[in-house]
Parts: sequence; structure tokens; C-alpha cells
Amino acid sequence: MSAEVAIQKFSFPFARAAHLSQENDVTRKGCIQVKTLELRELQDNPVLSNPSSVRVIGAQAHNEKQAQESLPELPPGQDVAAAQVLVCGEASKSTVLSRQCVFEKLIVESEDQRPAAKRQLSSESAARTITVVKKSAVRKEADEPRHLQQKAQLGQRPRACASVTVTRKHRKDLFTSSDVFHRVDSHAVRAGAELKEKCVYNVKTIVQSITKEARTELEKLRAIWVWLCHNIEYDVSGYLGHSEKLSSPEEVIAAGRGVCCSYSNLCTEMCREVGIECQEVPGHSKGIGYRQGQSLKHVKSDHLWNAVLLGGQWFLLDACWGAGRVDMEHESFVKRFDDFYFLTDPEEFIDSHFPDEEKWQLLGIPISQEEFERRVFKTSAFFSMGLRLIRPHHCHIVTDNGEASVSLGFSKPTTFTYEITQHQDLLHCGASEQKESINSSFGILTVSHRSMKLQLLPPASGMYDVKVFARPEAAATPLVWVCSFTVECPTPRAMEEIPENPFLSWGLQPVAGSLGVTSSSQSSEVAEVDEGVFDLVLKTSRPLMMLCELVHPEMDAAIAKRCLATQIKPDTLTCHVLCPLHGFYRLSVFVRDYEKTEVKFQNTANFLLHCRGKVVSPHELFPPNLGSACGPGTRTSEAGLSKFSHTTAVVVTQQGKCNITFHNHRDLELHTVLSKEENKSAAFPLSRYLFCTYTDTKVTVSISLPDTGVYRLGLYARITPGGDFNPMCDFILRNICDQPGIPFPCVYSDWSKGCVLFEPRAGLLEPASWVRFRVRVPGIQRVSVVGETRTDLKLNKSRIWEGDVFSGNALQVLKLAVSLGDSSDMAVLMTFDIKQQDKEV
Repeated sequence: MSAEVAIQKFSFPFARAAHLSQENDVTRKGCIQVKTLELRELQDNPVLSNPSSVRVIGAQAHNEKQAQESLPELPPGQDVAAAQVLVCGEASKSTVLSRQCVFEKLIVESEDQRPAAKRQLSSESAARTITVVKKSAVRKEADEPRHLQQKAQLGQRPRACASVTVTRKHRKDLFTSSDVFHRVDSHAVRAGAELKEKCVYNVKTIVQSITKEARTELEKLRAIWVWLCHNIEYDVSGYLGHSEKLSSPEEVIAAGRGVCCSYSNLCTEMCREVGIECQEVPGHSKGIGYRQGQSLKHVKSDHLWNAVLLGGQWFLLDACWGAGRVDMEHESFVKRFDDFYFLTDPEEFIDSHFPDEEKWQLLGIPISQEEFERRVFKTSAFFSMGLRLIRPHHCHIVTDNGEASVSLGFSKPTTFTYEITQHQDLLHCGASEQKESINSSFGILTVSHRSMKLQLLPPASGMYDVKVFARPEAAATPLVWVCSFTVECPTPRAMEEIPENPFLSWGLQPVAGSLGVTSSSQSSEVAEVDEGVFDLVLKTSRPLMMLCELVHPEMDAAIAKRCLATQIKPDTLTCHVLCPLHGFYRLSVFVRDYEKTEVKFQNTANFLLHCRGKVVSPHELFPPNLGSACGPGTRTSEAGLSKFSHTTAVVVTQQGKCNITFHNHRDLELHTVLSKEENKSAAFPLSRYLFCTYTDTKVTVSISLPDTGVYRLGLYARITPGGDFNPMCDFILRNICDQPGIPFPCVYSDWSKGCVLFEPRAGLLEPASWVRFRVRVPGIQRVSVVGETRTDLKLNKSRIWEGDVFSGNALQVLKLAVSLGDSSDMAVLMTFDIKQQDKEV
């Protein structure tokens, strides 16, 4: 027997329908679901009572008895006509695809062609809307996914055959971005201002004017919502009871202010004028007056927002939250248009809005009120920046061993900061929602490639509020509030003070790659410093200049400068750090392109160092006035100085002496300087403890240090003839030998390239003793040592001048002199001091 009519009222459970089909051995081919209303509804409905207006598509059941047996059991007193009948039949393969489920639908008059009054359906009439589908459309729908309309069963998940997937449209499916509404928004704002100036307060007139540019139902709704956000301010005085709350739409429009119900009422009235189905939704919100984590079990709902029906599906919006925020501290309203609350996706809306009726959650799986209370509060900026919560999943955190952590993920480079303060009851209590930097020392914020981690370390027992702020990396605007947590600390961790970090996060900054820094030897985690010494190495994609800053809560800035030494190479930046105090340090690195001297240095990394073991004593700090380029690097390479025997900035000598060699390919005029912080009274200046030898392109700088400690060896070169000497690099010499070094001879200007002193190397000779001299001086005719008498040295086969010289008894110095020609005039190359018998050196 053929089915005459299919009428929808209830969603017959799919599990039961499948069970009945199996019990009656009914094939799934050509399956249709037939639903009936009560008989009185059939008789009262003008569409259904006219058989000519209904066309049935389907297949015959195996027999009438089998169809009757398929009826579900009814509660006592329930009319059989109210049952849902599942009629299944074997459909022809030419008309129905194998193993496909087809729902029978009934077509009614198109809504767009009906008068506006008839299209204003209540939620109850919407639930009884019946759709009829032409037979020719069945095959087409069998080949493509179909969406069941929520208009038919609001708040009740549609039931379908297993082969049908119900997909809910999201905001992005309606429009790609809010820019598509630029024309509509501009007109709504402009028209609203003109109407306000003309004192027009009639709802119908306003709606007609602001929707004049709207072409679609969506654009009309947008115009209404934008007008509400720009023309109605939240009535803070009325909310606080300082003045009477306005009620009628005309009063609200005239005054330009109202509370949440004013927004929702006006939205409903305006939507009615353009034939949009709109419902007011009461419930709880995490707005003003909300206490984070509070129980709402016996608390009356305090907010109203709206749900609208577009294309057969319900969407959520809140013009009150879209208009701005309330500053409770100053009892004022801050106008701030927030586009996020226009057709917000239910999955995001539920974090801040909980309706009294579960169906208005519009979620596939509704959440409980308790879950809503525990959920982390997220502002609209959280979603607009594409952030995601990694942990924790609830707003209340209890510290473990004095520590708690928060982690967020992001898809685009993002800058973060945070604020931790003593707990306040209200979530919105007038505290700032924007930050330029952070001064809190009770947390460690690190940012990796795609996530942020905030390690919270409350200073004392108690409750704390934590706000997280963020902004896109490239943005120049302040950071905005994105989410909040409550931290309970039963027992704080005993620890040293953490230095302030004005650069927001630890580790490499998100902009490091664009600045030329590709990697770091240290991660964003805390670096434990052993033996009071730490080395940081950064790899670069191009030559960079580097400056570093070291900060300790108890360390003077002048001392901090003596704790840093930087080495700059074309592809590597190295920073040597000394820690003279226990506790935490902030090491910040700033870079710029090497050649772009006009460009400012930018912060590229910040590292948190922790020293709790051995520390460096004050006399072991780096020498004062250390240059920014220590050790061979980019600057020496550009000057043509290469093949350094010591490639690091720090040279440690256990014998009190060493030789540093390199090649001078451009034959630059060089100068060396040895210095030390302590100004001890010494018999000889520090310049006597350096001796330079030039042979071909090779340069040898010999050092003999007078005592233990740390020295600076500065290397300078004259790049242009007649110009100044420019710093090339500094070497840090650390001498751990207790024996004092012997000074070299005092050298004069005629000691030049090609001259080599073999013996004696010491510049301080024993008195009344014979001393062997061996020296190479190219291009001269005679070499003599002048003391009490003059002793001429002889030239051997190796072109070395040599001879034995008596130091004498009363003399103080011996002079090594040369004659360049037949003239008797001689030039002094160097002098040697002779120890005095009664003088202690």
C-alpha cells in the first residue's frame, strides 16, 4: 500500500529506526522516513488538508501489516496518528541509487514570495514547518550531501540515515571577512548619525533607512547589528542602580543608552521589521559582575543576547558586547566596536555565554553549567588572533611545588606578555586590557616556534589573577588581553628574585629570523650556570653587529659591563658571560646588520641565567673598556688580518707568557696596547711586556705578563695612510701563573718589519755578566751594542748579527744600535735594563 503523506513533527531516533528495519528485514534501498502530526493538526493545516497540494515520493512497503508492525510502542493515551511510521520499499535501480537513504520532503510556498507578516514565524511554528521535495530532486540529492534544517527542530539534533552527514555552517561559511560589509557598515553608521541628528526614534523608520543599501537578509541583519553597536551605549548608571533603567525602544534610542535587554529587545524588534526570525536568549555571561569560577547553580541569569535564523540555521550575536566594554573602576562605558560578537560560532560563544535553555547552546554536544564555570575566559582577541589553549583547560590552577604553568598555541608569529596580581573577585574590575611591557618578576614566559609557555612562580601563599596579553608580531599596537586564569598557591617556592624583562619573553624573539639570527646554543628554558661562566653562541644568516646587556637585581651597571665579552664573526655571534653573584640574570642580545650603521639595534633574544654554584671573584672580571669586538672576527677579516693562532676572545696562560700570531696581507701599520684594571706600582710600564715581530706577512705578538690576573690586549691598525689607528679586536688574557714575567727590551721606531730579536729576549739583564746577542736587521751595515764600551756584532752565514757583550757594573742600560751607511751616526733600535745590585725589582 503506497504512503499518502509524510509529515514531520518528531525526530524518530535513528537507532530505533535501524533496529526496526533489521527486525522486519527491510532493505535500505529507497528508505524514507514518514512522520505524522496529530489528526487535529492535519485537519487544521490548509496545506496538508488539501491532497492536491501534496505529492508523495516513496516506495511501497512489503505489506500493510509489516508497516503497522514497524510502529514504535506508544505511551498510554497517545493517538496512533501521532506515531512516526517508517515506510521502506524496494525502489527501482533506475530511479533510486543503491544503498542510499532519501528523506521524503513536502514543498510549501517559498518564504521569499510570502507576505512579511506570514514569514514572521515563532519558534513553535518554525518547528512545524513542512517541506515537500519534487520527485525529480530526489536523484540529485542522493548524489550530493544535504543539510537538515534546524528550523524544523530547534535545539534537537537532526536524525538521519547513516549515509547522511549533517554539517553546520560556521561564520566563515557566510562571509570570508568583515570587509565584505564595508558598504553596508558605512551606510548604517552614516544613516544612524543623520537620524540621530534629526531626532528620529521610530524603530520602523530607522530600520528602513539603515537597511536601504542591504541586498540580502544577511546584509540587513548586519546593518541592524552595526547600528546597535554604534548608537546605543551601555547604561552603567542604570546597571548600578544610580538611575532608572530605560525600557521602551523609543526611550532607549532617544537616550542612546540601555542595558543588555535593551540591546536584545531592539535587535528583535528591528529584525521583525525586515522579516528575520530573531529570538532573545536569556542566560549567564562572563561580563561585568562575574566572579571567575563562581557557582551559578542558584544564581539568576543576568544577560540577554540574540539568536537569528538565516538560511534555515540559527546563529548567535550579542550587540551589547559588540558595542564596547564597561570600566567598573571609573563606572563608565568604553566604546569599542567588536566585530567578533556578530554571528559568533557556538563553539567560541559558549566560553563567555551560557543560555538558560540548553538548545540555545547550538552545540552538537552541549556542556553543563559546571563546565561553563570552569572554562577559561577568553576575550574576542583570543579567537581573532587564532590562539588555542594547550593547558590548562580550566580557569582555576593550583600550584605544584610553588609553580604553575600556562601554555597557548598560535599559527602566526605572536608576541606575548602577562600580568600576575593579587586576586580580585570580579573578572572585569577596571584593570587595563592593554599592555606595552611587563614589570612582573613572578613568572617566566618563553615563546617557541608555535607555542607560548608561561611558568608562574607566585611570591607568597594566596590567590592570584593572571592575565595573558598578546598581539601579532608585526603589529605596532599595544598587547591586548586574551585570556585569564586564577592561581591558588598553598606553598610558594623559595627562590631568588627574577630580573624584570621589558622585552616580554625569554629565548629567541619571534623576529630573530628576520633580523638575521637563525639559531641559538641556548633554548628558552632557564640556563644553569656552572663555575660562574656561561657562553652563548648565535648562528646568523648574514654579518651582524651585536650588543649585549646583563642584568641582576643586586648588581651595579658598571660591574655588569665587566661581565660581558662579545665576539663577532660573519656567521656567528658569541657572548662570554661571567656571574659574580648568585641568583637569576637576564642576558639580552641586540643586533643590526653589520654594514647598516644608521640602523638601530633591535632586541633579538633574552635568556634567563641561574647561578647557584661557584661565582667569579671581582678580580676575575673582564678588563674595563673592553671593545665590542673581542677576538678575530668580521672586522679583522675586512682589514686583511687572518690565520690567527688564537681564534677565541679569551686566552688563558699558565706560564704567564704566550705568542699570538696572524698574517697581515695588506701590510697595515699595526699597534698593540696591553692594559689591566689594577694600577700597582711596577718598575716597568705594561708596554714593556709586549714585543712585536714582523716577517713577510706574518706578525707575532709576544706577551709576558708581570703578575696574575686578567689583561686586555688591544690590536689597532691604520687603514688609510696618515689616518687614525682603528680598533681591530681585543684579546682577553687570563694569567694564572704566580711567577712574575720578565719585561721585554724597550723598542724604538727604527725597529721595523723584517727585524728579529733572537737573543736576549729579556729586557732586564744581570749586572757584570756576559750576554749573548743574536739579531737580524735587514739592510744595515753595522750592528753594535753600546755600554761602557761599544761592542760590534758580527754577521754570520745566516745573515744574523751575533756577539757576546759584557753588561758592566755601573751601567743602567745597554743600547742596541745600527748604522745604515758609512756615517758614524747610529740609530737605537732598543734598550736593555740592567739590574741594580741594591735595587729590588
